This record gives sequence, C-alpha cells and structure tokens, in this order.
Amino acid sequence: MKIILSGYMGSGKTAVGNELSQVTGLRFLDLDEEISRREGRNIPEIFKTSGEIYFRKKESEVLQELINSSEDLVLSLGGGTPCYGKNLQLLQEDYEVKLIYLKTSLEELTDRLFKEMEQRPLISHLDNRELLEDFIRKHLFERTYYYNQSDKIITTDGKTVKQVAGEILEDLN
Repeated sequence: MKIILSGYMGSGKTAVGNELSQVTGLRFLDLDEEISRREGRNIPEIFKTSGEIYFRKKESEVLQELINSSEDLVLSLGGGTPCYGKNLQLLQEDYEVKLIYLKTSLEELTDRLFKEMEQRPLISHLDNRELLEDFIRKHLFERTYYYNQSDKIITTDGKTVKQVAGEILEDLN
C-alpha cells in the first residue's frame, strides 16, 4: 500500500506523513525533498536555473518511479503535483495507491502560512496577509478540482496531526 497525501502547502502533509510513518512503520518520503536529493539542489534553485517545465518533468518521473516501486510507503506530494501532466491519472490508476486530500480552509491556510512566509519561497515575496490570502484563494480555485478527485478527503481545520492521522488509519482498516 502507498498512502499518498495531497493538499495545499500548509495543509499538514509533512506532519501527518511523519505521524503515519511512525504509527504504521512505513517509510515516509516528501516528493519535493526526494527530487531535491536526486538533483543535488533545492526546489527554488531548480525552478530558477532549469525552469518549471524541467521541474514538472522530474516531479512526474520521480512520482512514477515511487508508485511503481514494490515498497509500501507514505508519500507527501507537492501542492501542485496532482494538477500537472498525467500525475492525477497515475495516482488514480494504481490499485495500491490511497490518495488522500488534506482539505484545509482558506482562513486556516492563511493563518498557518502567514507565520511561515519567509521560509516558503513561493510566498516569501508577498508583502502582507491580504496578498497572501488572495494568492492562496487563486491557487485553491485552480487546484480544488484535482484535489477533490482523491480517494478520501479529510478536513484538517481545528484538528491535531494525531487526529488527522487517526482518521486516515480508520479509513484504511
């Protein structure tokens, strides 16, 4: 089984993925970190020097390789991964994949990400909370169609990491 977590940045994919890994004993991987490791450079550097198209091709290659591997794992996707190329189709067609959307409200995402703006390259250029909220709103509008095609949708607002992981595990049993 491959437990794949999707959702917007700040939805808790990494934290929930780590929790699921501890509880299940499955290895946890973050797709962006895996791409960075293989490329020997971070995601912003890949975007800057090679461009988004190059990154999206690498993202699809690494995703396909991980899905096709025989290893059971917990995988956190990048926020845009299901929205590009055939990534969503790839995730939906594999019977071992359980795709889970960590659905987080605009307000909650804005609260979480506002505290982390400087550490997040995609939003570090924004000057204030209102611009951040508009940025998130636009992306959610574009991406929700893809996110909603997941096998399971779990709302994260007001829940701890352990509660969200617990809901996922309940659904898997």
